[in-house]
Amino acid sequence: MPKVELRENPSPEEIKLLVDSAVSSEGILTIFARCRVHYDGRAKSELGPGDRVIIVKPDGSFLIHQKEKREPVNWQPPGSVVRLELREKPVLVSVRRKPRETLEVELEEVYLITVFHAEDYEELALTGSEAEMAELIFENPEVIEFGFKPLYREKPIKHGIVDVLGVDREGNIVVLELKRRRADLHAVSQLKRYVETLREEHENVRGILVAPSLTSGAKKLLEKEGLEFRKLEPPKRDRKSRGKQLKLF
Repeated sequence: MPKVELRENPSPEEIKLLVDSAVSSEGILTIFARCRVHYDGRAKSELGPGDRVIIVKPDGSFLIHQKEKREPVNWQPPGSVVRLELREKPVLVSVRRKPRETLEVELEEVYLITVFHAEDYEELALTGSEAEMAELIFENPEVIEFGFKPLYREKPIKHGIVDVLGVDREGNIVVLELKRRRADLHAVSQLKRYVETLREEHENVRGILVAPSLTSGAKKLLEKEGLEFRKLEPPKRDRKSRGKQLKLF
């Protein structure tokens, strides 16, 4: 099997063949296409026609990128099931079972489709990173506060991924946004968005920004939004152990 399979301007039948190939062989599927996007789950959304990059990974991760910004405009987490349906136009469907969420991408015109049969068994080893800050918090939760219990690391929610999700000694849900450098207004806005998202389903949610320092603007916005700050320097040595993730919901 070649490392890369590709088709330019493929027919619907060729698209299906390559999607099926990616799913069966655990390849990375990439599609450059003009498409519409429909999401139905805990909310509903529609994205009109436009040129986008669609990436589907072997673990079920499903990402749709527009030509600007780092974050995908729509996405599904690992564990989602992907298939292609030949309707009036080819439709790429991603289904997440719990909670039930469906993302449908109507492919109006496909410019290029590729399947990359990648082999990669290495893990990135960083020191002084946000990942190591998370490990430090799992090993020693009292660096945040007495009685804090971290439960999840990189927890997907509706509008992003929470760095660390846990509970305090009174049972309140606590969202930690970690920054290895000085935190700015964007970090506060990110934390605020995560807290507001979780408050849609849970009554008592706290948000804590964890970083070595804050800009003055970030400090003012934190106070205004009723969010908190904990000073924490990222560790500088290798850390081999990882915190055990417990079940929250």
